[in-house]
Amino acid sequence: MQRPIGIFDSGIGGLTVANAIRNVLPNESLIYFGDTAHMPYGDKSEEAIKYYSLKIGKFLQEQGCKAIVIACNTASSLGYQDLKDFLGDDLPILNVIDPVVEFCGRQPNYHKIGVIATKATIKSDVYAQKLNLALPNINVKSFATPLLAPMIEEGFFNNNISKTIINTYLSSSKLKNIDSLILACTHYPLIRNEINEFYKGKVDILNTAEIVADDVKRKLASLNLLNTSTEKPKHQFFVSDKTSAFETSTRLFFGDKINLTLKNIWDKK
Repeated sequence: MQRPIGIFDSGIGGLTVANAIRNVLPNESLIYFGDTAHMPYGDKSEEAIKYYSLKIGKFLQEQGCKAIVIACNTASSLGYQDLKDFLGDDLPILNVIDPVVEFCGRQPNYHKIGVIATKATIKSDVYAQKLNLALPNINVKSFATPLLAPMIEEGFFNNNISKTIINTYLSSSKLKNIDSLILACTHYPLIRNEINEFYKGKVDILNTAEIVADDVKRKLASLNLLNTSTEKPKHQFFVSDKTSAFETSTRLFFGDKINLTLKNIWDKK
């Protein structure tokens, strides 16, 4: 129970999920891996994303993690099942898609759901497929927004640049008349307020990071894996590429100054 929770993403967007998990599970230690060397995953091939997911999952397993959270929608849509098969049933693997779909299934007022994400996530059609399976009468409108993740990663939000890009994307006819919007990329909660301003409160913008964190808590509790120790948790943060600008940006995602360790897991042994 005292072992850490492993979390990974293509960059620092998954820190929004890590921070939400820390808030609902303050006793848990976290190990985070941001694959910044290959960011963004959204324009990578399916084979590449699966490979990155398996390598990172194996690394987190070797760190003694009791569960792994794929805090990336692209990796969740394309690498989740492969990672589960690779690591076996003894290590719980959680993704960021299923909890959001289950949440939508409990909302009686959702009829036309918008989904914005990377090209790879939209191409996989995973949200539309799972939502239509859970809610046969739902209308899902999926739209790729490939500039948003790199824009956020570079710190361009809450300014004129981000407002122009966000407004251009959300003005698409493909998102017309939606009643709710899934931010299907873990970077996007950082621009949730800007998106809400565009819709003037008329569209329900899902806080996907909080939804995932609550699901992690429920899953760990059901497996009797919650840490009941009163010892102060220890968090570790690894990245596959490191720059001073990136290190500064992490404070926007996690709320604290955190120490990033450069870790190359790609070399063959």
